[in-house]
Amino acid sequence: MPAYESLDVVVNDLRLHYLADGAGPPVLLLHGWPTSSFLWRDTLAPIARTNRVIALDLPGFGRSDKPDASYSFRFYERIIEGFLDALGLDSIGLAVHDLGGPIGLYWALRNQSRVSKLALLNTLVYPEVSWAVAAFVGASYAPGLASYLVSPAGLELAMKIGITDASRITPELLRGVQNPFRSKEARAALLKTAHSLHPGGMKEVAERLPSFSGPVKIIYGGRDRILPDVAKTMKKVARDLPQAETVCFENAGHFLQEERGPEIGELLGAFFAEA
Repeated sequence: MPAYESLDVVVNDLRLHYLADGAGPPVLLLHGWPTSSFLWRDTLAPIARTNRVIALDLPGFGRSDKPDASYSFRFYERIIEGFLDALGLDSIGLAVHDLGGPIGLYWALRNQSRVSKLALLNTLVYPEVSWAVAAFVGASYAPGLASYLVSPAGLELAMKIGITDASRITPELLRGVQNPFRSKEARAALLKTAHSLHPGGMKEVAERLPSFSGPVKIIYGGRDRILPDVAKTMKKVARDLPQAETVCFENAGHFLQEERGPEIGELLGAFFAEA
């Protein structure tokens, strides 16, 4: 049985689910589309040796509520703020992946006094997106394609595209990704989250990013077929944040936590443990 706790808290009338382990300075982990805190399960234990590690299910995902909401940058900003306040957390280390990147960065760059360190995994950062992201967003607005994207088959395909090592795509993994979206309402919410990256919010993230002065760690899978421009993105981040240290898993894909979870946990654990 895992050592981490599975917990809930109510924020802005929404029930939010999160996983937590360890004690010490808090570290918040944010997932992306279509995953949840489940994505981080194999990374938690190494971080928890020296830190209180918390993996949140963002609204619309996992075991958190899935309201008929805007899922905008401002919506998620209020959720993160309320979540940290509910847990009594003033300052955190932050690690982000995929959609959780721009969501987390938007909040973090507006609240830099509350962010001690920043870790970026395979994620979006800048308003200029790849053909793959543009195609995904376009498909999410097309009725037939949109329904398929959030169906069990569509979610399975997303994991197959995003994971290089096919042996990692187990029944347990697929259940963890598909189960939160069994209902029509849950799938409708998931589609709305795919529309949350307003260009204005992405532009603000890009403009504010160079102002972050804390320690930064970049960890990414080099064989990302969901964000095929990830290497270019991370090189640009390293230029904007010259203090960043970069680690590339050349043979891992987009969902690198599924392929190299314990190793990534060790890297993040060492990073967030540093004084």
